[in-house]
Formats: sequence, structure tokens, C-alpha cells
Amino acid sequence: MKMKIDKVENLTFEVLQQVSDPDYAEVAYDSRKAVPGCLFVCMKGMKFDSHDAVGDIAAKGAAGIIIDHDCSYPAGINVYRVKDSRAALALCSAALFGYPAKKLTTIAVTGTKGKTTTAAMVRKLLVESGRKCGMIGTLGIFIGDRHVPTLNTTPESYDIQKAFAEMADEGCECVVMEASSQAFLMHRVEGVIFDYALFTNISNDHIGEGEHRDFEDYLNCKTQLFRQCRHGFVNVDDEHAGYILVRSSCDDIKTFGSSPKADYRYENLRFEQDASFMGIEMDVCFGEKIPECRISLPGEFNAPNAMGAYCICHAIGVSDEILRRGLSDIHVNGRMELVYSTDDLKVIVDFAHNEVSTVSLMETLKNYEHRRLVVLFGCGGNRSKDRRYGMGRAVGENADFAIVTEDNNRMESFADIAADIHSELDRTGCSWIDIPLRADAVRYAIEHHQPGDMVAIIGKGHEDYIDKEGKRTHYTDREAVEGALEALGIR
Repeated sequence: MKMKIDKVENLTFEVLQQVSDPDYAEVAYDSRKAVPGCLFVCMKGMKFDSHDAVGDIAAKGAAGIIIDHDCSYPAGINVYRVKDSRAALALCSAALFGYPAKKLTTIAVTGTKGKTTTAAMVRKLLVESGRKCGMIGTLGIFIGDRHVPTLNTTPESYDIQKAFAEMADEGCECVVMEASSQAFLMHRVEGVIFDYALFTNISNDHIGEGEHRDFEDYLNCKTQLFRQCRHGFVNVDDEHAGYILVRSSCDDIKTFGSSPKADYRYENLRFEQDASFMGIEMDVCFGEKIPECRISLPGEFNAPNAMGAYCICHAIGVSDEILRRGLSDIHVNGRMELVYSTDDLKVIVDFAHNEVSTVSLMETLKNYEHRRLVVLFGCGGNRSKDRRYGMGRAVGENADFAIVTEDNNRMESFADIAADIHSELDRTGCSWIDIPLRADAVRYAIEHHQPGDMVAIIGKGHEDYIDKEGKRTHYTDREAVEGALEALGIR
């Protein structure tokens, strides 16, 4: 596709130098990827400002550059100045790919916790209803069944628009994406008007250098989604729901949650388990009551996640029967994922990787019957030691037995990381063992389980690698569990 810069919707710019009026066939924002004839968007990052590399970019044949602050530039190249280059990148990328979001039913999920689970639920339910659906988020980009890994929860705007275009070209009807606060702070979804938007919750997170200056800034970024959507859904149980509701400019906005005031309400929450199932049941109410909606994900916090997915898909037109059936057989990769379940042993994989999420996980699992709660975990190397102490404390105060193993050690030794964890485990009196190699630790947990044990393998969740000594090697907790079960003849 090609685009002219003066045809880009909502883009305001000043021409500083014009030598031609090209049809741009490519937009670039990484100086290493500048190609002849491209429109290059200069942006200032944490470590590098491509405004300082305009000469090199021009030498590679770029036909035009966009800048948002003063810099030197050579003759022979078109130069456009804008207020914010990141916003310009989003708008130009959308134009380059022919505004693909307009060809899809677009759904965005925002919140501190629950984005990944809720987005995955929405995608699963839409697919169950016969709709081909894409997804963008922590688990990667899914174009139908095709998977593309990503580095960020919400990728750069160019990559979002490219994915939208591929989804539309490959017959997707819908796309559901996680809209992180960084997506709004960095203008990654600038110009996109979502058909449906959902807010899960918000808590004090992502505040500091390179992220948000304070909680108010964080909350305002979340609220921005409800000024870029047609239909909104807000978890009314969150204490900040009112702040979002009064600042929304959606065509219409509805609430969900356990509050009697919610438009979509759940009640009579029950924790259920048997030999092959571990999850929750609840009654769903909007107009008439729909009893016994069963969700095959453990934990009270999955009730609002499921309710959010339910009301989005119901608004799109998915039948109650499909919604109930889909939720009863749902799993989300690495999010409270029950990978093995019998009366004798239950094995759960979860992404809990800090103290808050680990405590939440432990408290959730206490609602289900088990003989011992065994927790297998480690902590990332070359990161703040506070996370090690916090996770060690959370596991020590709640688990019956801990297996300390590798996570992403990076360039730090396992022994040093484990020593910090031990200090909290010992303080709480929790029994533990060190098994440095994670796959060996998984096998040990399964081989030495006692009848009725619940084993929680936490910290990596959906990740498919281990980062150690400067190398990433393929590894997933799910595959390690399946391999151990097969080797031990338990399956």
C-alpha cells in the first residue's frame, strides 16, 4: 500500500522542507530499518533519540522524515514537524495499511490485572461462536490460529496496524487486544476508535522512571480508552469505576460486577472441584437470571474476568448457550492453568511473579481441598532483590513445602538468588529444597507428591524460554509437567 502524508486522517504537521510529493510505500521508526523511499518517524527513546541519526537515515534513502523537536537535517529530503512523533507514527501507520481497524470489530481490555485472562476468554468465546478472531497482548499476536511472539503487551503502533491489516486480509471478523497504560502514554493506539472497551480494575503499579509519574497519570491513561470507544463496560466493583464512568465519552457505557447496581451482575459465587475440574460457579443476571455458569479457572478474581468477557460477547451477539459452554471449558496459557487434575494430584501453572500476585494465588488455592500446597518457584536475576524477599515471604507464609529453582537467572548465579529467597522461607519456618534446573524441579515435585497434593508452579506462566548466562533456551512449564508425567508413567 502507499500513502500521501497530506491524506493521513487527523495528522497536523508543518512542512519544514519539501523537495517532492511522494507516495510513501513504507513507514519506519527504527533507524536500522530505514529503506529507500520510506517515511521515517524520528522518536526519542529511553536510550536513543533517532533525531540524532537523521543524516544516516537520509543516507539510506528515506524520502521523508517526521520530527517533533529541533534537529539538523540535510537537503534533499522532505521534513515534517509534528507535536508528537509517536502519535504521528500511529496515524501514518494506520493510513499506510488502509485503516484496517475499520474492517474489524475491535475490542480492547484495560486494567492492572486480568487483561490477559479476559482478552483470552473473549477470543475463545468469539471463536466458539464461529467468528474468526485475532488477538494482541501478552501472549503474543494471534492471526486466526497463527501465532507471532511480541515483546510488549501492546506492541508499537506500526506493528498493531500491520497485524490489524493481516487479520482483515486473512478473514478475521474481530480482534481483541490488551490495551496497556503504556499504549496510551506512548500513543500506540492513537486514532483507533474501538467498538468495545472493557475495564477490569486498577491498583498502584507501573509508576516510576520510564512509566507513569504518579497514580493519577496511570489512572488517566486507563481512562483514555473510554474516550476512544463506542461501547464501554466497566467493573463497578473497582473503587475507581466512578472516575472512569464520569469521564467516558462512549456512545453508551454499562457496568458489570457483583454489585446489585451492575448492569451485568454475578452472584452466588461457589468454589468447585472434582477429579477433573477446579474452578468456580456463579449465577449471571442481566434481566433474567442465567443459573450455574461454570468457569474452568480457579479463583474469585476470575469471576469479574469471566463476567467482563461474558458481557462483551453478549453485546456482540454471542448466545447465552455458547457463552456458558465456552466458559466451562476454558483455559488461559499460564494463567491459573490446571495442567493436570485427578483426586490424587493437581498441578497448576501460573504467572505469579511478585509478592502481591503470589499472595493472591495462595489465598485462592486455599479455597480448594488439598493435602499439601507445594509451590515451585524462583526469581529473576539482575533485578531488585525486593521481589525475591516478597515472593519468599508469600510462599513461606502460605505453602506447606517450597521447591526453589531457576527462573530467568540472566547473568546472576542461582545460588545467590536462592540465598535471598531462603532468608524469608527460613524466617517463616517453611520447609524447602533447592533444585537448580527447573525441569528437574518439576519432575521432583510430581515424583514425590503425596496423595491429594496441589502443586503450583509459578513465575513463568506463558513464557517459553529460560534466560540464563546470556542465552535464551526453549522451555515451558506445561511441557515440563507433561514430560515428567509421561516419564513417570502417571499419565
